[in-house]
Amino acid sequence: MNTPEIPAPVRELLAAVLEAIDLPYPATIGDSERYREILERRAMHTAITLRNVLHDRPLMDVAWDTEYLRERLAEHPPTGYRHTGGEGR
Repeated sequence: MNTPEIPAPVRELLAAVLEAIDLPYPATIGDSERYREILERRAMHTAITLRNVLHDRPLMDVAWDTEYLRERLAEHPPTGYRHTGGEGR
């Protein structure tokens, strides 16, 4: 089965979406609250970005929206909690 090539701007957006939601799992129950806080904020910015991209008449192009998402994710890094990979990133 041949899979169609994903355009580079869409691939970059998908990579940013994965980065937003693919956080290290908390190491303990005590770390779960901070993990959820970070994940909720990142998911909110991801939803805003996807709504903008999928809007009938988007205001900006996909590359701009991807950069916007990456900037918002940088404001909410997956730090401040212990996770299964060691001490916060």
